[in-house]
Amino acid sequence: MDKPIALITGATSGIGEATARILAKNHRLILCGRRQDRLDRIAQELDTEVRLLNFDVRERADVFAAIESLPPEWREVEVLVNNAGNAHGMDLIHEGDPDDWDAMIDINVKGLLYVSKAILPGMTERKSGHIVNISSIAGFEVYPKGNVYCASKHAVDALTKGMRLDLNPFGIKVTSIDPGLVETEFSEVRFKGDKERAKNVYKGFTPLTAHDVAQTIEFVVSRPRHVLVGDVLMLATAQANSTIVNKNSQ
Repeated sequence: MDKPIALITGATSGIGEATARILAKNHRLILCGRRQDRLDRIAQELDTEVRLLNFDVRERADVFAAIESLPPEWREVEVLVNNAGNAHGMDLIHEGDPDDWDAMIDINVKGLLYVSKAILPGMTERKSGHIVNISSIAGFEVYPKGNVYCASKHAVDALTKGMRLDLNPFGIKVTSIDPGLVETEFSEVRFKGDKERAKNVYKGFTPLTAHDVAQTIEFVVSRPRHVLVGDVLMLATAQANSTIVNKNSQ
């Protein structure tokens, strides 16, 4: 019997790449991302069947064209991991850059919707599937200078709850994974490539890793058919909430 298919967005780095490496044990994979060279490298290193889709989740037409390009034997996506997401800038609301706002809303909210819309008809027809939305502690709390990023993740939380209600009659599971501080490229992107500033975010304590989050994703998608793990808040032991982190814990 063929292994089930998992589609992962933002698969070229961080949590997406780590999830691909873990799910490869028991799934065929559709890996999606903007950087074709990284997609190619990761695919060569995985011991499973892989299809690659090169698109930006912000571009609605590209999302639908990419999904529709899949051959019939790759269309029964059982697990969708909506991982693509970013933070851009960290400014007081009156000093924020509207281009940063657009990027966060377009990727974190609209991108999740576009990919889900492309995949869900097959899941509802089969009455089977599992959507995993990668959100954040910022989906529950707001921190200084996090305004629009937090708003976008609050939207992901609302969409996850709405999906769970709307898809319940079809037996489709919907899970939200909500990490705190995870050491990936996240802060470097947020701070426009300022590596030193990004590094300081994780100094003085042991943050979560992408692998930690990927292990949790593997756990929730491997539960029996009758078990839904709805929401998982993940924090480093040193982190109490969005703003309280013990940076003297190493």
